[in-house]
Amino acid sequence: MRYLVLLIVVLVGCGPSARSNGDADGACIDGQKSCAGKILRVCSNGAFVDQETCATACSPTYGCTLCEPGTGTCAGEVSTACKPDGSGYFEEICDAVNGTTCDPQQGICVGACGAHALGESYIGCNYFATQSSQIVSPTFEFGVSLSNTGSSMATVTIDGGELAQPIVVTVMPQQAVMQPLPWVTLLKRCYTQAMPFSCAGESAVAKQGAYRIRSNQPITVYQFSPIDYESGGALSFTNDASLLLPTNAWGSNYVVVGYQAWDYSGDPFPGLMAVTATHDATMVQITTTTPTEGGNGAPSFVPGVAQTVRLDRGDVLQLIAHTGDLTGSSVVADKPVEVLAGHHCTQLPHGSEACDHLEDQMFPTEKLATKYLVAANALPSSTEPRAFVVRVVATAPNTHVKFDPALPMGDVVLAKAGDMFEVPAAPIDRLVTSDQKIVVAQYMVSQLFPPAAESGDPAMALAVPVAQYRRDYQFMAPLSYASNYVNVTATAGTTVTLDGAAIPDTAFRAIGTSGYSVARVPLSKTSATHRISAGTAFGISVYGYGSATSYWYPGGLDLDDNPVE
Repeated sequence: MRYLVLLIVVLVGCGPSARSNGDADGACIDGQKSCAGKILRVCSNGAFVDQETCATACSPTYGCTLCEPGTGTCAGEVSTACKPDGSGYFEEICDAVNGTTCDPQQGICVGACGAHALGESYIGCNYFATQSSQIVSPTFEFGVSLSNTGSSMATVTIDGGELAQPIVVTVMPQQAVMQPLPWVTLLKRCYTQAMPFSCAGESAVAKQGAYRIRSNQPITVYQFSPIDYESGGALSFTNDASLLLPTNAWGSNYVVVGYQAWDYSGDPFPGLMAVTATHDATMVQITTTTPTEGGNGAPSFVPGVAQTVRLDRGDVLQLIAHTGDLTGSSVVADKPVEVLAGHHCTQLPHGSEACDHLEDQMFPTEKLATKYLVAANALPSSTEPRAFVVRVVATAPNTHVKFDPALPMGDVVLAKAGDMFEVPAAPIDRLVTSDQKIVVAQYMVSQLFPPAAESGDPAMALAVPVAQYRRDYQFMAPLSYASNYVNVTATAGTTVTLDGAAIPDTAFRAIGTSGYSVARVPLSKTSATHRISAGTAFGISVYGYGSATSYWYPGGLDLDDNPVE
């Protein structure tokens, strides 16, 4: 978990002691840790042995730590607390809207929405929904899905954006509510009135342009741009969606993956990225891979030249690139930020009709890993999966990437951080592994990409690292779409239960020789909310189709820092 670090200490440990304290503590399991004050003990041959005298604190879960997890100090309703893993301190505002207060005894924010109670996953209490450049008519509404994962009613307060005053939404346990929100003119950039059609091609800073979402119970949030593909007999033709990460899981370092600008009959349709701050006076340093068009408070960027922009809470910096590709651009901030990337509207691949909006919230670099599963999408009218495109982006130099099934050219080496490799469109599920952290994105192809399909158009979804898979998820799929699916990726032989029924073993297909398999499962339209679980960790991505459009997003994930695979 990324927090404001107030103190950094280098811990120097000593070697293990020969003294055993196993008899005093009773039998233990080899490798188990315990603490006697600041002395870290590790179980060996059924008995605890002194391993190290910690410099500051000892945790039976993490060993020697900088501070004692679950402790801190209060200054009014501001907590300066030890991180849950003891690796440093972070500052948390105990917010009455979230139902949290600062406990003077523990020094931490207590309540269902306190950071220590929440842990690190896609489930949280504080979010920001950020719109991006969209060609769709404003007669179609932007919106967010608020899904209550708990057993108590959630009261959700939304402000910012173009709301004149906050709105309050009630979400019952295990239910989801779709909440429309006004388009933010500076971020939509195109077709901001019903008529005439017009686009503004410049970047922008939208002051408090993001919608702040605060709940008093843990929820999950997905944003839809727009919510529906049909309105008043008209079709939107351009939709996508994104899983939103709670602010306690944001990071300060990102590598972007999007899609290249596209020239539509002499009118360039741009790639985009947007950065949102959750703290005032956040200094964001951005290095782009292609030029961007400045304006509306946003500077122009030159490839390879870092620039720093100040953002306050809820501010959004959206960068527009009319040429080239923003993929590989980097974002480094002094406080946690949200980064979204995608495209105004693109064919995929270029030359295949028709275009569609792309967007997804990026995962912070520290949440990334080296093993991913990517899987093709099902179609309503076919027993075979649809071709899809995969992009792999390096976060470090000299990154070696392997694929299973292998690519015709073999393994791939990405020489520099930000370098990208694209796997051409094919209906082949794969395991992607690397020797350093990578970003992996998946893309639906255009409807008329051979063989032409009866539904769907481009959509984008980040692949979730296998190390961030979970054993259970609550997710939603909008009932307004003609058909919805969930792709389930799991170790071969895993029994996965969806909405109370086991997915048949026959639904799973092996992914190369990886030992993993995938099931492409149609979702019932009796409810927008779905539950899925298994005895071991597995991954999901959710997608759906309307006439000439589609959406796709990762269904959920854990968000541990530097996950162990």
